[in-house]
Amino acid sequence: MERLQKVIAQAGVCSRRKAEEYITAGKVKVNGKVCTTLGTKVSGNDLIEVNGTPIEREDAVYYVFYKPKGCVCTVSDDLGRKTVMDYLPKDKRIYPVGRLDYDTSGVLLMTNDGAFTNLMTHPRYHIPKTYVVNLQGRLEKEDVKKIRKGFNGYQPAKIFFLDNDPERDRMRFELTIYEGKNHEVKNMMKELGYEVRRLHRKTFGTITADDLRPGQYRRLKPHEIKELKRLAQEGSR
Repeated sequence: MERLQKVIAQAGVCSRRKAEEYITAGKVKVNGKVCTTLGTKVSGNDLIEVNGTPIEREDAVYYVFYKPKGCVCTVSDDLGRKTVMDYLPKDKRIYPVGRLDYDTSGVLLMTNDGAFTNLMTHPRYHIPKTYVVNLQGRLEKEDVKKIRKGFNGYQPAKIFFLDNDPERDRMRFELTIYEGKNHEVKNMMKELGYEVRRLHRKTFGTITADDLRPGQYRRLKPHEIKELKRLAQEGSR
């Protein structure tokens, strides 16, 4: 027996938090009866409907995908662009955990587990994500201090310098952030007066794509999933 909101999230319908909203709003039925009680326990034999549609229970799957540049993090695209789903298996209803921009490459998690997605993406859990940033311009000392201390609503981040090219006025560094704001790295650099030329996500928590080429994927190992959940639990404290 598992809690109703967890079962709905694991079915990929929505996040656990959204499932709780559906339950309290009277939009969920269990065996034909409206259920508004959070924490209600259900079994695999119970029929669960959300907004009148029965949920389809699937075994949870978890992938790490090396997202190449030039594809969007959506299930479909009105503009006809290639999406991450063009690279992944289609036997289950999976979707991206968060997003990377069209021109950003690197580690992207994919799953059909809504509860896991919420753990990985909600800002309260502070999952570390490390990016390799190719910058037009070179950061001033004051800018580095701002990044490390936090500024304008951005939480403190870690920075590690890789290359400095004074002739072309460029530099490359690793930036580790702990939030999940949209376009966070690019917007952070823009506010400091710099342009990001190239962006690559090197790690998501403890997960890398070092064993993959762009466009390839693999299943996450059980110990990797466990470690990501541990990071989320620690980050929420």
